[in-house]
Amino acid sequence: MIEPNADNSEQRLAGSVERVTFHSEESGFSVLRLKVRGHREPVTVIGTAASPSPGEFMECVGSWHNDRTHGLQFKALQITPVPPTTLEGIERYLGSGLIKGLGPFFAKKMVKAFGDSVFDVIETRPDRLREIPGIGDKRLELITASWSEQKAVRDIMLFLQTHGVGTARAWRIYRLYRERAIAMVTENPYRLSLDIEGIGFQTADTIAESLGIEKNSLIRAEAGIRHVLSTMSLDGHCAVKEETLMAESSTLLGIDRHLIVEAVTAEKARGNINAETIDGDDCIFLAPLYQAEKALAAGILRLKQGILPWGFMDAHDILPWVEKETGLELSPSQRSAITLVLASKVSVITGGPGVGKTTLLKAILSVLRREKVSVTLCAPTGRAAKRLTESTGIEAKTIHRLLEFDPKAFDFRRGRGNPLDTSLVVVDETSMVDVVLMQKLVAAVPDRAAIVFVGDVDQLPSVGPGAVLSDMISSETIPTIRLTEIFRQAAESMIIVNAHRINQGVMPLRTENDALLSDFYFVPAGSPDEILAKVMQLVTERIPKRFGLHPVRDIQVLTPMNRGGLGAKSLNAELQQALNGNAEPKINRFGSVFAPGDKVIQMVNNYDKDVFNGDIGMVETVNPDEEVMTVLYDRLRVDYPFGELDEISLAYATSIHKSQGSEYPAVVIPLAMQHFTLLERNLVYTAVTRGKKLVVIVAEPRALHTAVQNCRSKLRLTGLASRLKTLDSQDWQNS
Repeated sequence: MIEPNADNSEQRLAGSVERVTFHSEESGFSVLRLKVRGHREPVTVIGTAASPSPGEFMECVGSWHNDRTHGLQFKALQITPVPPTTLEGIERYLGSGLIKGLGPFFAKKMVKAFGDSVFDVIETRPDRLREIPGIGDKRLELITASWSEQKAVRDIMLFLQTHGVGTARAWRIYRLYRERAIAMVTENPYRLSLDIEGIGFQTADTIAESLGIEKNSLIRAEAGIRHVLSTMSLDGHCAVKEETLMAESSTLLGIDRHLIVEAVTAEKARGNINAETIDGDDCIFLAPLYQAEKALAAGILRLKQGILPWGFMDAHDILPWVEKETGLELSPSQRSAITLVLASKVSVITGGPGVGKTTLLKAILSVLRREKVSVTLCAPTGRAAKRLTESTGIEAKTIHRLLEFDPKAFDFRRGRGNPLDTSLVVVDETSMVDVVLMQKLVAAVPDRAAIVFVGDVDQLPSVGPGAVLSDMISSETIPTIRLTEIFRQAAESMIIVNAHRINQGVMPLRTENDALLSDFYFVPAGSPDEILAKVMQLVTERIPKRFGLHPVRDIQVLTPMNRGGLGAKSLNAELQQALNGNAEPKINRFGSVFAPGDKVIQMVNNYDKDVFNGDIGMVETVNPDEEVMTVLYDRLRVDYPFGELDEISLAYATSIHKSQGSEYPAVVIPLAMQHFTLLERNLVYTAVTRGKKLVVIVAEPRALHTAVQNCRSKLRLTGLASRLKTLDSQDWQNS
């Protein structure tokens, strides 16, 4: 009987494949039965392998685990195929069906004819196979082609693993490059950081060093430039000042400036980057962001032209009808707004909470539906789309679903060549949409249609690059309605009153008497430790008891950052232990522990599973036997193999950035001076506007004051506003 090591330490195992119980072509995940010397029964090995086949000899690195259902298993971190050496192993390998044109019959004859040199015969002297009766030209062609393919897979995996690439990543590299993998990685390992998600510049740089690529090589300098630009785009910038790019790249790479200059010139010539002047500064764009900005500006200009799809509408007729239909008395600003939107093919509606954006939108949609105008509603997230559906009574879709994302082509089916069949597109939560996605959406809107962008320009900008809503407004080329009047019912909410105060740089009003049932509270604290203690007490005891809200489903902690004692990661560990610590079974993967009942958030877009960055769900089941965890997102159940759990994170607490487009019954916001670099007005404003029934800020008073006063939010470097101005000016001159 094999016993697992008590310390679960890394071990090595080698043997021939008796049976391939399971193998996934997509992920490479395999369950193998190996004949291992010294063991009477075949050993079960689980891990990632490239095209395993019976008879193949495998060397495995991993550890033993005792599975409650399947018994003892060897979980391999790395599985490396080695050609079989025994005649029995060679015969089984050739006869396994892996090599097309061969089966057990011909495998036996080939081993009998050529012995242990049969592999050399197939590879270097394949014509000799004709010596075996039954192998003619057609079968010989099948055998040699299939052999070359299988050998390529083994060689590629071995090559990548030799240079420090793990099995799972090696499989993804092979799936992308196929038989060209060795040549492409050898020629330019830095392309891995561009082509394969999860492989960054540092990993590619390590591989490059193992391949002997010099630190001061031009190819490394070019990759470093793209890496700096990509890193800056993660902060929302579409471009970087050329001088900044030079300095950052030189620091990152540790090479002389003259080589950086040469690399920038080469990258421009190849079209990987583009140069342009923004406000008098020489700037550099990554080509995809440059093209997205240009195409978006051109798309907006295209939609502005032509006649309105619903024709001219008389305000004297429309406005009384709207008031009668809705039972509302429209304010002067709302009346002007309705008139402007109905007279424009492209328009923007912006404003904070409680100013009537939804009322205005419903009024406009009621008019257009009366006129039988086809309308399409969309939003960047599932939660935002759901709220839009509930508020308007018209089905809204996520932008990805509306544009019909095709995971195989990794692009949208809808676009200029296959536009949406609609006369009006309404985009809600526009501040969340980055420049690349907005360009795709605008491209799919037909020439005849109008488009209305709705959003709060004072909230945090999109997670992705660009400042689309802000740029459209500041360009002054698109008719824009900025609603500022807080309506009476909304003014009764301290959440809305204080959100507007914060947005104006004024400290929020405090609830004077704690006995009063308010919807907004500021709880002062003297230190980060005191903030943590108060947040825990509020979430686990005080809010549930006083307001009847569920601590997991209804309360969301929103924090400025991910790391640190008050970061999302640390808060999640504390809240999970307090609220769901006894749940079983638990699974520990990628630095996180999950169990049934945990609240989780999807961290990346997964088009195959139809879940997207920012979606929040609840863990339903954890199945250690099948190594699958099931999460429920609203009504969508999603299965995650344990190897994919790096896509999700605990969500008892999330960053404020991740909360964009969502609303929660209650939010708790910890703020400390340790967050100093992130303490900005739009950050706190965004967090406060996420709460529907209750907002509690737990903060060091100085931290809240600093955030409210700080409106020096780092402006994103983009070119969209100037492009819109330039195109609009050219269009005016040409008309």
